[in-house]
Amino acid sequence: MRPTLLNPLFTNIRNLSGVGDKAHKNYLRMFGSDLIKDLIYHLPVGFVDRTNMPDLTYAENKTILSAVVDVKEHFPPKPRSRQPYKVVCQNETGYITLVFFNHKGDYIKNILPVGQKRVISGKVEKYDGILSMTHPDRVVPLSEIKNILIMEPVYPLTYGISQRSIIKTVQLAVNKIPELPEWIEENYCAKNHWNSWADSIRRVHKITSGKDLEPTLPTRQRLAYDELLASQLALAISRQRNKKQKGYSLKNAGTLRQRMLDGLPFTLTKGQNQVLKDIYHDMEEPSRMLRLLQGDVGAGKTVVALQAMLCAIESGKQCALMAPTEILARQHGASLQNMLEQAGLNDRVTLTVLTGKEKGKTREAILHGLEQGSTHIVVGTHALFQEHVTFANLGFVAIDEQHRFGVKQRLQLTNKGDSTDILLMTATPIPRTLTLTLYGDIDVSLLKEKPAGRQAIDTRILPKSRIDDVTSGLKRAISEGNRIYWVCPLIEEDEEQQNQFAAVETRFKELNCLFPNRVGLVHGKLKSDEKEQVMAQFKEGALDILVATTVIEVGVDVPEATIMIIEEAQQFGLSQLHQLRGRVGRGTKKSNCILIYGHALSETGKRRLQIMRETEDGFRIAEEDLLLRGSGEILGTKQSGMPDFFLASFPEHNELLLAARDDVKYILQNDPKLTSPRGQNLRTLLYLFSYDEHIGLLMSG
Repeated sequence: MRPTLLNPLFTNIRNLSGVGDKAHKNYLRMFGSDLIKDLIYHLPVGFVDRTNMPDLTYAENKTILSAVVDVKEHFPPKPRSRQPYKVVCQNETGYITLVFFNHKGDYIKNILPVGQKRVISGKVEKYDGILSMTHPDRVVPLSEIKNILIMEPVYPLTYGISQRSIIKTVQLAVNKIPELPEWIEENYCAKNHWNSWADSIRRVHKITSGKDLEPTLPTRQRLAYDELLASQLALAISRQRNKKQKGYSLKNAGTLRQRMLDGLPFTLTKGQNQVLKDIYHDMEEPSRMLRLLQGDVGAGKTVVALQAMLCAIESGKQCALMAPTEILARQHGASLQNMLEQAGLNDRVTLTVLTGKEKGKTREAILHGLEQGSTHIVVGTHALFQEHVTFANLGFVAIDEQHRFGVKQRLQLTNKGDSTDILLMTATPIPRTLTLTLYGDIDVSLLKEKPAGRQAIDTRILPKSRIDDVTSGLKRAISEGNRIYWVCPLIEEDEEQQNQFAAVETRFKELNCLFPNRVGLVHGKLKSDEKEQVMAQFKEGALDILVATTVIEVGVDVPEATIMIIEEAQQFGLSQLHQLRGRVGRGTKKSNCILIYGHALSETGKRRLQIMRETEDGFRIAEEDLLLRGSGEILGTKQSGMPDFFLASFPEHNELLLAARDDVKYILQNDPKLTSPRGQNLRTLLYLFSYDEHIGLLMSG
């Protein structure tokens, strides 16, 4: 049970003064939670210096300043006029005009009464020597000047929450934090000049200069170490528990595996053979397998997964392969079935596909085959872990693009079998540092080399001004039998929920005018059936161009597609660009990737596109992506397998991560149940970061 001293941190922010229903809803949308602990870990990313009080006569244009002024005269606009409301103020250094648009009632008269002093703060503008401040950030009586002349933190915001609101709310939350027992070794704190947890929280929200925002600041380092220590401890407990879980030794003659290898039209790479050696070794062990297979785009993960499945099937087990989308699930099913037929194993190994689309008698037959054990392999989406799906003897589960599934979803599927072996797969190369943070409890295998025959992809970078050259070249490409992907970015939805698919829909209309009835459109708003129909038409050649969002980022396999055009490429991360580029170069023809950039190309954007030109090595690209963007964006903030690091950032905190791993090894060697005084404090740390289930593992292990 969570220690009672943590209760103030697990209190709903709705209980804070000023947080009404609307604000509560917005905070819940922004954090995915409405607890005070999440609010205090929302750290400032900038600051506003409100201590600047220059002479008004010499104030610099477009700077933020504060001033004590006398309110001299109001100039309200005439009725039904679109002119702004103006208030002239003065002090001994000069004049300033305050400007307000969309004023209502007597609000401005009330906050700026003529003849009284007020403290104002905001951005000023100079025009023809006249100084003005439009919609001041602060207007308060002189008695509140101490609350204005400060270095004010700036927080990242979404969903209509204002800076003024979050500053007040965060401070109220910080005032409620309890003093917690120290879980970090005393000498390590002293060596790094770290204060207590509570003091660090208070300090990190109090900005005195730009240095307070640096990841190397002792206050930020201490809080980052807390987060990394909790994460590494939870992973180590999971690994410890997993190693103790008994499994089945799936050891056999390998007849099915050899038949498949003999029937394949290609030879496995050295890397594939090494990975399979590791997997077979895990499957033969009496403990449960938990392995992550990282394979670059086109490295041949699917054939590895099928070989592992055949090992399980020959040992009398059923297998499941789970994919994040229906398109990818059906593609996997077709690919596996094709390989089984090539090897002449389709009469020995039965395979089916189960998604939300299967209904009625078809679905009943599939479920019956799984329950009776007559179906050896099932490929599907999240539909596989629904309650009414039961297996006769599930022994092996492969989960593709596993970072798109949460831990609970994975457990739901693997718990359908008894000590099921698990192979997690991803085509998103992950930097070593993030591998430690994401998968510290899992054995990791890498597939770097591509199978023989895979074509190199020529990558070019063009400005948007040459987009007409690109479209004019498509006619020739289509006449030569090529198919083209054209990817557009999503537009961030605003509060009015405008159409975030506007860019892709506009491009589709323009291309459809040039190539009538030969262009398809796929994006997230379409229903599953609609997407599948368009994809099938593109795959079969009924369509020549597929205009899409990143919904086609992973898994779509059309060998005839040889051109990938990515519009506004500077808006995408490196790893995402690499995944998209990997949709071409899958056949025998030469392939091209064209990265089209917009006008506002930053230095980071230039570097990102240049790296894409320099290399096709996904692992190098992942490392560069980490350096350019930081860990929080590598897999995307909404992908459920990615831990939410509020405090740690990489590579700035690499050394802290390694120190946390070493600390955890020492802790669990000397206090495996966390029963010592420090161990009890570490349990508090785990609860603080919501690793409650890992406390349960400790107690039941």
